[in-house]
Amino acid sequence: MTGDSDALQIMEVVLTAEIFNQNTDLDINDLTPACREIFSITTAADVKRPVFVSDGLIKRTLGIPDAHNKVSANPFISYEEFGQRLRITALAPAAQWFIKQGGKGFVARNPTLACYYEGIDSTGISYRSVRAANPRFEDTKTYLDTRISKLVGEDEKLRGALDLVIVLAPEEVEQRMEDLVCTTDQMAIINKIEHAIAHRDFLRQHRIYEVGKLLFVGPPGTGKTSLALAMSNTMHMPILEVRLSMITSQFLGETSKNIDRIFELAKKISPAILFIDEFDFVAKSRVADDHGAMKRAVNSLLKNIDKMNLVKHGVVLIGATNHPQLLDEAAWRRFDEVVEFSLPDEDMRKNILRKVTGSLHCTIDYQRLAAQTEGFSGSDIRMMVKEAILSALMDKRENISAEDIDKGIRMVKNREAIRNLNWL
Repeated sequence: MTGDSDALQIMEVVLTAEIFNQNTDLDINDLTPACREIFSITTAADVKRPVFVSDGLIKRTLGIPDAHNKVSANPFISYEEFGQRLRITALAPAAQWFIKQGGKGFVARNPTLACYYEGIDSTGISYRSVRAANPRFEDTKTYLDTRISKLVGEDEKLRGALDLVIVLAPEEVEQRMEDLVCTTDQMAIINKIEHAIAHRDFLRQHRIYEVGKLLFVGPPGTGKTSLALAMSNTMHMPILEVRLSMITSQFLGETSKNIDRIFELAKKISPAILFIDEFDFVAKSRVADDHGAMKRAVNSLLKNIDKMNLVKHGVVLIGATNHPQLLDEAAWRRFDEVVEFSLPDEDMRKNILRKVTGSLHCTIDYQRLAAQTEGFSGSDIRMMVKEAILSALMDKRENISAEDIDKGIRMVKNREAIRNLNWL
């Protein structure tokens, strides 16, 4: 027999509070995001014991009104009218009751509970594994916003940098490595960066600094931005995304200062990823600008890249370009690794199709469709599937047919044909 879903959710929270209060070795990352909110913990400094559970907080966070009524028949929970607080009266029998009522799934997602149950060896669940899978507090937007507010308060000049970049906490990034189809070389370089981050002290000790500056090159839609974002999530680093064309001020004298501030912000936020898109803008500016102001700004960019260092500063620098042939030697040699993003071959297209359609109800001959989409980028394939989905929905269906897919293919090919028209 399993317990009521609401009652089990409430019991999870009350049990978590009791175990967390008793075990002072547990920290903020042993709490699930929901428990952090219920216990009003918004920074690591907020972790003060004892933590409490109240009717009002459960209603606000879990959407369960009158929580005490939901668990009124539970002999191991007491309710204090004053303060509307719920608490465990006897931990061991309460923990036993929770498992018998179907609470094992909650334990498998809650490090605090996993720590307790691993100690009594009743579930076979590993505390270390559960904690590793729990969203880190340092990955949250709340944590990042607090850090940035403090930095801006200490250095007003950094406020200008915030207007020039898109800053995302790892939890805000939708892209996941498991959702992408990467080449062996791409995965090898990411693995190398992860090892460099894990052994920064060793590299610093031996003065090995030429690591962590990556140049992503390849046609549009081949996954350069998606991989940079997925790295943020996987490596638990916020990402600062900037397009060089965006930081060009109408007052050109400010551009160099803007660049300096962006790099300074990345260092202050570190560990972080600084992703510079449209890196070929460097080459275009050096050629096209006659009066030299932009050239000075570009020189400032290159000098900042020289000074930026993963080992010293904890920043992974990624430049991305669709036009590597435009980059001169001065720009090219700033990067430790060049990562190629070519159009996907037939096997990659088949794997991308499987990833994109994995949650859909459709009957697809993946091999045939992979052959039909020769020349398509990953972005083209996603656009094709999106068009197929809309086609089915407009026909009041949720299952995707071969005809829907054909419509998607035609749409992508028509877009490409229009893009290549010469209107002059």
